[in-house]
Amino acid sequence: MPTKVQVRVKANPKPQAGTAARDQSSVGPHMIRDSRPTQRGSAPLRAAGPVSDFSLPDAKPASVVRLKSTSRRRTLGYLVAKRIFDLVLGTLFLIIAVPIILAAALAIRINTPGSPFFFQTRLGQNGKPFKIFKLRGMYIDARSRFPTYYDYSQKRDLEFCFHHEKDPRVTPAGRIIRKTSIDELPNLWNVVLGDMSLVGPRPEIPEVLALYGPYRDEYLSVKPGITCLSKITGRDKLTKRETIDFDLKYIRTRSFVSDVVILWRTLRGVLLRRDVF
Repeated sequence: MPTKVQVRVKANPKPQAGTAARDQSSVGPHMIRDSRPTQRGSAPLRAAGPVSDFSLPDAKPASVVRLKSTSRRRTLGYLVAKRIFDLVLGTLFLIIAVPIILAAALAIRINTPGSPFFFQTRLGQNGKPFKIFKLRGMYIDARSRFPTYYDYSQKRDLEFCFHHEKDPRVTPAGRIIRKTSIDELPNLWNVVLGDMSLVGPRPEIPEVLALYGPYRDEYLSVKPGITCLSKITGRDKLTKRETIDFDLKYIRTRSFVSDVVILWRTLRGVLLRRDVF
């Protein structure tokens, strides 16, 4: 019968006479002392083989369980802090922006016919659709006048720029509000409602999101935002693939500190009017 584990017996050098040696095959990993009597009692056993010789039940180390639990708490804490941050700062920014939005709306209405406000269906977290609120920077009939700009079925990959430096759809007033990013100020209302965050990947329209392929689910895994890593790294000069790459990097490494940094760099970029047209 094969032995379960090889052990070395540390005993007194002069055992009592007549004592028969125990069969080591009866020694199992559950035993911690040799039952053979000696002059001064039993001697401890030491396993000669590696620890892996023992059959142990499968179990997750307590440290791994604690690490996962801590990670979940940190994620929940971040999301709660982010929502409070969005609600407080978004409301404050919206109050400050109201006079600017109204002045821009009046200029747009005087410049071209039609409503100065623009509502469009976008996809939010987990693909949930919502109406985004913006100031209109294009002609009210741009889709019928310039249909080729909206034909995304012709796009075979993501190597294209979504914005164009000389876009015929943009009105004279629209060029100003787009260059100064005033057209995005009504997005603050979406932030207050909870559809968007101050920082997050831009909410995409369904037609373009169909081109995302394997990036789609990860892109939709977080709440969309007004600004993100792509907006402070090239902005309108980036191709759609470059934009996605930057925003996926944000999704994988996001934190409260990175949100504050991105928001600050966005404000600075808006004032300097960098990479926007």
